Amino acid sequence: MEHPENNHPLLKVWQGYLGTNPVGREISHRPPIERVIGEVFSIGHFYYYVMNLTNSTLSYHHENILKIHGLKKPPEHLKEIIDLVHPDDIEYIMKAEQTAIDTIIKIGIQHQLYLKVSYCFRMKTAMGKYELFHHQSIHTLEDENRKLIQSINIHTNIHHITRENSYTVLVTGISPRNDFYQVKIDPSQPTYHFPEHLTQRELEVLALIAKGNSGSEIAQLLILSEHTIRTHRKNILRKTDSRNCKELLKKAFEQGLI
Repeated sequence: MEHPENNHPLLKVWQGYLGTNPVGREISHRPPIERVIGEVFSIGHFYYYVMNLTNSTLSYHHENILKIHGLKKPPEHLKEIIDLVHPDDIEYIMKAEQTAIDTIIKIGIQHQLYLKVSYCFRMKTAMGKYELFHHQSIHTLEDENRKLIQSINIHTNIHHITRENSYTVLVTGISPRNDFYQVKIDPSQPTYHFPEHLTQRELEVLALIAKGNSGSEIAQLLILSEHTIRTHRKNILRKTDSRNCKELLKKAFEQGLI
């Protein structure tokens, strides 16, 4: 049974879509963590945890969660994670989750296991400071009625890359899908638009660069020549007015492209 002290604001957002069961549901098997991690990137210190969406309990934590946040033991409930979030970012997170739900419904819930949701918010670190984290979530299990019951969440500290939150929710497809939906939450925030839009292929290359793949590795993954990948990389740098990959990734985070 869900304890009142574990209530958190996201329950209000999820309830309509997830059909949260107040009794909860046991999930006994280990989720495909290795496969999921292969679909995300972590430029900096990161950790992951598995969440039971029927009762918001957490398991299979990556050990970094203790060091990054200065915790003595792994959090057992999502409320403990939310308590680390900057209070001013809570409302934004609720809007981001609602936006993600609306986008997934638009795409089709039959595809929800092949979609990744990402956005940024500030969290308290072991030093007692709030720093910018990049949140990525992949759904890994649904019931017979297509109600989501499990996800893997990955948090990466990107404070060393940028301190500017794009206030953008990104819903992207993971293999074999190639969806790309970018929604800005707070229009009052200043937005810089690149002179030229990146093509779908350039976005794929950008995502692989963010995962730390070399040019030859990207060529193999996309079944293209290394020369073609170098051309795409050159075009991406030009379109984003970036001098190198470090500057490119900074701008990509700030524009909510990854």
